[in-house]
Amino acid sequence: MRLTPDHDLRARAFARLDARLTRETGRTVALALSGGGDSVALLRLATDWARARGRSVLALTVDHRLNPDSGGWTKFAGEAARAAGADWRGLSWDGDKPTTGLTAAARAARHGLIADAAREAGASVVLFAHTADDIAEADLMRAEGSTLGRVREWSPSPAWPQGRGLMLLRPLLGERRAGLRDWLAGEGADWIEDPANADPRFGRSRARQALAGAAPRLIDQASAQTGVRPTMDGEAMARVDRDVSARALAAALVCVGGGSTPPRGARLEALIARLKAGEDFAATLCGTRIEAVGARVRLMREAGELRRRDISPLALALTPGVEAVWDGRFVFCADRLGWSVVPARGRLASLSDTDRAEINRLPAATRGAWPVLIRDDAVAPVLAGEGVERRGLVAERLRLALDETTHEDDLISATR
Repeated sequence: MRLTPDHDLRARAFARLDARLTRETGRTVALALSGGGDSVALLRLATDWARARGRSVLALTVDHRLNPDSGGWTKFAGEAARAAGADWRGLSWDGDKPTTGLTAAARAARHGLIADAAREAGASVVLFAHTADDIAEADLMRAEGSTLGRVREWSPSPAWPQGRGLMLLRPLLGERRAGLRDWLAGEGADWIEDPANADPRFGRSRARQALAGAAPRLIDQASAQTGVRPTMDGEAMARVDRDVSARALAAALVCVGGGSTPPRGARLEALIARLKAGEDFAATLCGTRIEAVGARVRLMREAGELRRRDISPLALALTPGVEAVWDGRFVFCADRLGWSVVPARGRLASLSDTDRAEINRLPAATRGAWPVLIRDDAVAPVLAGEGVERRGLVAERLRLALDETTHEDDLISATR
């Protein structure tokens, strides 16, 4: 990606938005608005684009409740959004805060709240205002041991399962933070400077200070996927080649395992090394069982993980017609009360002969991790129930994670 002069910022932003988003559609575009300079610049550019393209923008502001001034910042963001012509909604991260890992917890909470609000509004894309400086800072933090993921222009929401089917677009990755503020000043706009950005207790702030004045090294935003890609194996399992890339394997592991955090670091590297060495083995990482035998490498949900987690029954139809996600891998929707979803472990012998024959098609190690339904207080579970729809999430999630979508039009729900 190439940095270009700031005098044509609007044209560059419009071109990036046009490349990913649909024109003249009733779907709203969500936008993460903190009130800082980057997000206010994105707000102004995105609302200008939306007016010209027949779209609407919903700005979402998260109050983390970590600073006594945060209420005022949220109010400022709401006023800025409305002044720019966007709809606006304030969100709040309530409850107790962790004493360690606060930055990561705040980031996860922010993504989860934004994802929930965006999906509720019918949005399929959320705009974020990351810049070239954010890329450089994240690179430096990773070099110093952070497990931060790489910032990409077009990527799935990291919140799971709240962010299912939701993509993030960062149209300002080719811009410098200082250039955006110069542009805002020329527009007569105000913004907030969060004092936490200069607080050396936080890794992001230390990286920002270390890189002050340096030109960022921009990364290529094209897909890093090469070679044979993971493929689905049935509804909730996958197959990979032994030469699979680390990024593709990490994506497959987190999708099959139903979790929210892809594996990184030494454990992922060790797994890659075993695969490339041609070793036959069975292992578990990220809640996924890896069975490597010869050229065949199968990924499946590890049933033992559900036993250790002791997943509670998921009651359906508390609100009829509303989706409920089970184990991060399946979404259920029921039209009546009385159904619950539970893992098959410990219940396989109680299934009917027909259902048991169906579930026995799965590898033995994952059968106990398959969802079954129980009606009211019935003892015998079933694979399917009247008035209950089940949809697998693994295939759709993997498709998004592996860059098989390039545009908002590609975000089509999986068939039930």
